[in-house]
Amino acid sequence: MKSSELLEQSERAHFLLGNEAVVRGLYEAGVSVTATYPGTPSSEIGDLLYETHRDLGIYFEYSVNEKVAFEVAASASSLGKRAFVFMKHVGLNVAMDSFVSLGVSGVKGGFVILSADDPSLYSSQNEQDNRYLGKFAKYIVMEPSNPQELKDFVVKGFDISEATGQPVLIRSVTRVSHMRSVVKYGPVRNEINNSSKPDRKNTVLLPENSFRLQPQIFDRLKKVVEQGFSRNFINIEGEGEDLIITSGSAYNSIKEALEISGLKAKVMKIGISYPLDVEYIYNQIKHHNRIILIEEGGPFIEEQIYSIIAGKGIRKEVFGKITGDVPYNYEMNVDRVKGILAKIYGIPDKTEVVNIDLPSRPPEFCPGCPHRATYYAAKIALRQKGWKDYISPTDIGCYTLGYYDPYGFGDMLLSMGSSIGTSNGYSIFYGKKVITFIGDSTFFHAGIPPIINAVHNNHPMIVVILDNSTTAMTGGQPTPENMGNIVKIEDILKSIGVKNIHKTDPYDLKMTVETFKRAMDEEGVSVIISERECALEADRKKSKDEFKIFQVNQDKCKLCYNCVRNFTCAAFYIKDKRVYIDPELCDGCSVCSEPLVCPFGAIEVVK
Repeated sequence: MKSSELLEQSERAHFLLGNEAVVRGLYEAGVSVTATYPGTPSSEIGDLLYETHRDLGIYFEYSVNEKVAFEVAASASSLGKRAFVFMKHVGLNVAMDSFVSLGVSGVKGGFVILSADDPSLYSSQNEQDNRYLGKFAKYIVMEPSNPQELKDFVVKGFDISEATGQPVLIRSVTRVSHMRSVVKYGPVRNEINNSSKPDRKNTVLLPENSFRLQPQIFDRLKKVVEQGFSRNFINIEGEGEDLIITSGSAYNSIKEALEISGLKAKVMKIGISYPLDVEYIYNQIKHHNRIILIEEGGPFIEEQIYSIIAGKGIRKEVFGKITGDVPYNYEMNVDRVKGILAKIYGIPDKTEVVNIDLPSRPPEFCPGCPHRATYYAAKIALRQKGWKDYISPTDIGCYTLGYYDPYGFGDMLLSMGSSIGTSNGYSIFYGKKVITFIGDSTFFHAGIPPIINAVHNNHPMIVVILDNSTTAMTGGQPTPENMGNIVKIEDILKSIGVKNIHKTDPYDLKMTVETFKRAMDEEGVSVIISERECALEADRKKSKDEFKIFQVNQDKCKLCYNCVRNFTCAAFYIKDKRVYIDPELCDGCSVCSEPLVCPFGAIEVVK
């Protein structure tokens, strides 16, 4: 999307991705400061801001991690500027210390944080409902259900934040962030908040200040209800004796499921899920005998509805997650909602389930990926040195694919940076030197503190930093090292006392194998920086003349299948028991032509 499209002043409609709609909302809201660490499903917001922020008049940065990004935005808000920070759901865990504290201090300039949750775990290590974290930290929680609402909620979120003095959490999900629909533009706010010094009694959370601020938190939240904000974000539609209460993405599935099933019910869609307008919702509930609660994630709204019913002393038949009628896990879709409603209404579920026995296809590295070569060389070195039953924690990034056969690296993975953190423990209690893997972006994000700990305690480990010069997994965003080439991994390692630092080019298998073997003989902490640019990023810079394609010389091939079984590049395939290279997939990296992959010299460049 071009900045010219985002900058349009006319209030006409555009066909936008949910994450694109967020950026337009930031422009309409007159936001001054934005920051993030990339994470799917929020990545496109950062990609678009990176390209357009100067034209939009918005400061934007890729911060080193989510906590830093949060603090960049929070400081701007304390000066009176409108500030926005965004991340995927697990990123909020990284920012939690400051996230909770800002709920205590309150805000001056409007402050909105977007958490892109990932029901059904499309690209995440857990399924987390961050509405609970919002309530825990006393934030106002908003839930859009489509790109139009994403844009509008961003704009209105800043208004509510400034009107109440409390930060706002917008909870999006994968289906909303990655949905495309028509979005009508709104007016652009031209007034930019002036800077003023922070109120030290609110922003320095000494015990005496925090003690004084505690009652104010609930006063600020009460404003959300008293000033009608919560009620303005409740939509009721349809007719029927039953009341379905929902929020966010689940609403879309409910609407379609009702239509397909021919059922009638009144549907209440809640846009601000915390704090709820209790009186308004009670006045709706009391007119219905059956209440059906369908939401994505945990029973967040459901638990609050139970409190309303119990507090008012009314008896209602309730169906939801707590009663076992609605599943807790994974995202809601039309078929799931149809099944839920069919069971509640006692009608046949006509959803046709087609089971197709497909062969398993594990994810794999791209052709030419330097990580494949690094893992391949590591396996050879371990075999040559006779290392067996080794422990190899891994981390979050493209290189996590080294978990799969034939590489088999990865004995523990908890979170960003946990590879080195858990290696500290393994190196003490397992009794052998640990080999651990982490990417360059992840190293900057959360790998530096645990490696300082390893050096400080002299824990025996080999840390392999797979440096592909980008944040590849989320789309190729920049890292601190490749933005001006000022911050260097090697310099950081030297400054914290790492003595054994090795650099290798994974495309040179022989050198990489020898590098691993040297590190295996060293005491204490050894670091191998396996340095080669992401193949996808490198390909974008190549001219047509620079591309090379390889083929298998069938006269030289001895059918050992090492290239297929152990190197496992996606470009290889077998036909009639012969090995071939798909020219459409071959990246031309040439690694497979090295003797350590093909000892018979059968892989040759196409003339």
